Amino acid sequence: MYPFGNIVGSYCPQQGPTDITALSVGDTVIAGTQITDDNKIRKVPLLYHPEYLGYYISNMEFLDVIDAVVTGTVKTPTDQLTSTGISKEGAAQGFSGPGILAVTDNKLTVTYPGNFVYGYKTPYTFGVKTNDGLKIIEGKNTIKVVAYDQINNGTVPHNYVSANAVKEWYKSAGNGDSITLDYAISKFNDGRNLVTPGNIESLFGSDVLNYMKVYPAGLPILAYNSSVTQKVIGTGADTVGYYEEYDNAKRAYNAHSFAVAWNGTIIPPHTTSSGKETVGFERVSDPTVSAGWVTHGVCPAARSLRGALFNAGLGLPVGMQSGEYAVKLGYNPATGITVTNTKDYPIKIVMWTEGSGTSMNIYTKVIELVPN
Repeated sequence: MYPFGNIVGSYCPQQGPTDITALSVGDTVIAGTQITDDNKIRKVPLLYHPEYLGYYISNMEFLDVIDAVVTGTVKTPTDQLTSTGISKEGAAQGFSGPGILAVTDNKLTVTYPGNFVYGYKTPYTFGVKTNDGLKIIEGKNTIKVVAYDQINNGTVPHNYVSANAVKEWYKSAGNGDSITLDYAISKFNDGRNLVTPGNIESLFGSDVLNYMKVYPAGLPILAYNSSVTQKVIGTGADTVGYYEEYDNAKRAYNAHSFAVAWNGTIIPPHTTSSGKETVGFERVSDPTVSAGWVTHGVCPAARSLRGALFNAGLGLPVGMQSGEYAVKLGYNPATGITVTNTKDYPIKIVMWTEGSGTSMNIYTKVIELVPN
């Protein structure tokens, strides 16, 4: 039987590591994720590989031993095709954070995450109006069609757009029009595969998902960081002040809103980000401009941010200018202004206000996240 097995084996290509995986190479995995699929692992004649039986006996895997003796065939041990970061049961192990499934030296391995993992918020799930209802598309695949009267939080994604908002959109949309319903994270700095909306929270945590909900599409998302020290590298401050010709209550509101829009913004190294898209501003009457109004009050807050960025050695943000009027006309103070992090580590912008009205002070810190 042994020479016969050799002859048969010469016509059967050896099973490769990607033949037994339950996932795709490049997928994100965390400790405990099942990497291999037992149903895909090839069995071979026991007479041809008696050493496999010895492996299962030594590991006290007696169900596999009995199966081999009864059937005359033995399952290839997982560790023949796996290596670092994968247990003999085929589960990810021995690391923290989001790893990456890889192939190294013709074996399945898990590449451990670096100090920082970041990607970009990417539209992924869409609703398309059709004659039959709302067609739900994920990536390039149509998942289902939901009748108009069945649109609710149980039938359509609602992390970003409420079911009621989708129904209102549907009423005025034409056939073929689309609306973005959910977002993935793609274009990771370490080359891992796109992470779909349904896996973001389980792989990266609820904080990452909540961060994505309030920032515009296309911006960088810090999905993971190792242990870091938060180092303040820049500070800034300014005061709302009093202007007789403007509505100072609205000015104070806008200054506070600017701080809310930028507080907590994290910008990975060598990327660019804006503030939150979920923060609104009040129009302040100003007859000196063609539009008749300006979001006055954001400039003191912008000066505070600008000062902290300069103090940190970072450049002038897009949408800002030097001088008292720090925000350029026509730029949204939250999403129109963009800050570029030219440093090698992520930075976090912290903004807050103290006091009220024209005596309100706006403070800013730029914090660098330095790996321990």
